[in-house]
Amino acid sequence: MFGKLMNNYYYGKSGKGDFRREDLPRNRWQLFWEMLRVRFSALCRINLMTIAAWLPLIILIGYCVTTLVNVLMIRSQYAAYVETGDMGDLVEEQISLLAGLDLDVWMVEMARSILSTFCLWCIPCIAITGPVQAGLAYVTRNWSRDEHAFIWADFKDAVKDNWKQGLLVSAITSVLPIVLYVGYQFYGQQAASNVIFMVPQMLIVVIGIVWILGVTFMYPMMVTYKVSFPQLVRNSLIMAVGRLPQTVGIRLIMLLPSVICLAIFLFTGALLALLALGAYYILIGFALARFVYASYTNGVFDKYINAHMEGVQINRGLASEEDLDDEDDEDEENEKEQK
Repeated sequence: MFGKLMNNYYYGKSGKGDFRREDLPRNRWQLFWEMLRVRFSALCRINLMTIAAWLPLIILIGYCVTTLVNVLMIRSQYAAYVETGDMGDLVEEQISLLAGLDLDVWMVEMARSILSTFCLWCIPCIAITGPVQAGLAYVTRNWSRDEHAFIWADFKDAVKDNWKQGLLVSAITSVLPIVLYVGYQFYGQQAASNVIFMVPQMLIVVIGIVWILGVTFMYPMMVTYKVSFPQLVRNSLIMAVGRLPQTVGIRLIMLLPSVICLAIFLFTGALLALLALGAYYILIGFALARFVYASYTNGVFDKYINAHMEGVQINRGLASEEDLDDEDDEDEENEKEQK
C-alpha cells in the first residue's frame, strides 16, 4: 500500500486531466483555469519535490530581510533613547557606536552593505536552479496544454536533456544582480559630474529588465525546440520585446504575492506575512509560476513559431473547428430526435 502511494506521488496517474472531445476548452483562458484546477495538487507535489534547489535563495532573502529589519529597529530604538533616555533593547556598545554617527548616513551604508551581500550570494543560489527549472518547464508545459507528464520520470529526463542550457541561463541570471548593482552605482557616481553617464546607467537597467523578461521564454523554449544556446537567447529576447506588454504583465502578476506580503509586513510589522510568503513559495509558488509561464508561452509559440512549421500541431488542448462542427451536428441530431 505504501509503495503504491509513493509511486502515485512521484509518477502521478496516467490519463489524469485529459478531456473528452466535447468538453475541450474553446480558448486558452478556459484551458488555463481547467488545467490549473486539475493539476493543482500535482503542482504542489512537484514544487515540494524540487524546493531544495530554491532553499538557499529563500534562506538568503530571509537573512537579508531580517538583517534590514534589525537595522531599522536599532535606529528607531536609538532615536527613542535620545528623546526619552530609555535604552530599550539597546546595549551600551550600540549606543556608543551610534552616538558618533549620522543616523541617515549609517542607514544608507548598512542598506548598501546588505544589498551587496545579497547580490554576491545570489550567484551560487540562483545558478543551481537552472536544471531544475528546465525539468519544471517541461512538465508544466505538458500539463498546461492537457498532455500527460509523469512528475518524476519526465522531470528527470528533461533535466538530463537540458541541464547544460538550463545551467547557462541560470548562471547568467545569477550574476545579473551584482552587475546591475555595481554598474548602476558606478555610472550613478559618474553622472553626478557628467549627466551623459545617465545613458549607460539606464541602459544597464534596461538590459537587466529585458533579460528577466526573456527568461520567461527561455526555459519553455529549450524543452520544446532543439536550438543552440545563442539561438535560444536571441529568439527568447525577441519574443519578450515583441510581446512586451503581455510579458511584463505576466511577470508582475507573479510578483503580486511577494508585493502584498512585503507591503503588509512593512506597514504593520506582522511577521506572519513573511511566514505566509515563505509557505506560498515552499508549497506551490515556483511550480505555479512555471505553469503560468508555460500557459502563456504555449500560445506565443503557436502563433509565431508552430504556425509556420509544416506538420506541427497547434492549439493543443483546445477544441478545433472540426470538434466544434461535430458538436453542432450532434446537437442538431439530438434536436431532431427530440422532435
